[in-house]
Amino acid sequence: MTVDMKIWSGRVDDEDGDLGQRFHQRVQSAETADEPGIMLIGFACDEGVSRNKGRTGAYAGPNKIRRALANLPSHKAVPLYDVGNVCCDDHDLCKAQKQLADTISAAIKQKHIPIVLGGGHEVAWGSFQGLANHFQQKGHHSPPNIGIINFDAHFDLRTPHNESLHGSSGTPFAQIAEFCTNHHWPFHYACIGVSRTSNTQALFDKASALSVFSIEDTELHTESRFALREKLRSFIDRVDAIYLTIDLDVLPAAVAPGVSAPATHGVDYPTIELLVRDVVQAKDERNNSKLKLADIAELNPRFDIDDQTARIAARLVWTITNYIDHQKHQPLSLKNKECHHD
Repeated sequence: MTVDMKIWSGRVDDEDGDLGQRFHQRVQSAETADEPGIMLIGFACDEGVSRNKGRTGAYAGPNKIRRALANLPSHKAVPLYDVGNVCCDDHDLCKAQKQLADTISAAIKQKHIPIVLGGGHEVAWGSFQGLANHFQQKGHHSPPNIGIINFDAHFDLRTPHNESLHGSSGTPFAQIAEFCTNHHWPFHYACIGVSRTSNTQALFDKASALSVFSIEDTELHTESRFALREKLRSFIDRVDAIYLTIDLDVLPAAVAPGVSAPATHGVDYPTIELLVRDVVQAKDERNNSKLKLADIAELNPRFDIDDQTARIAARLVWTITNYIDHQKHQPLSLKNKECHHD
């Protein structure tokens, strides 16, 4: 099965030619991928949120983001592909995360930059595994120096309370930390926008023990932007590859009501977008993009108002695709399974 391309529809301005194109006119099925570009991957999953005792409904997130993204103008000529949805329909979260990881590692191998559309934040464990698989398959002699940058009100460093369930939306970065320890990899984790009222002292202590770089929501405001950008750049300078993950609950509830855990304080959207742009535009010593993978987590259409959270998620995807400097590589193809749920 392939992606349902009927989702990609919207306004057409023929009088403007190629310069008037929108996302729905540019996105192609991954089955037709003939040169490297941006690969959209849906992760339709509520299982992690349910296990974490959150408000379910994120399963419908990926297709809602696609619909909100479809009508946005496409200003860059980078190829755009949609591989479809990885779906968790049977409560087997590990299987869904492995399928996501396999899809991501295949996309990266073929020189695409994957952007995963969630789904709960359990997406992060699947996303990271995909990037880790890529580095393991390349057979590096030294451990990869990956930086994880998470815009989130929560550390998501909980220890799985039930070993038989193997994690939730609250555990992905604890799982990643454990993986890094077991494989003797460095664990470079930055959590931007974390809230004191959304994390216990135990979680702050765990973050400290793991040397997590964090900036609290109360620190993120217009007057502090310059200093905070410098701090984030310092973190970016210490890593060679970046995995960017954005939990929409980092934004105030008034801006992003359609999430599992709405934020009472949150961080204003312009500040988040500015920092995301800094991450996306980061270059290595060879002037290549450090960003290898990104995902958007926790869109919950069930609690959204006038699709405004979906629109925010779509704008973040637009920002990543518009500001990344994608390098040209040899053309390859990618195929994957799609399930049709909305």
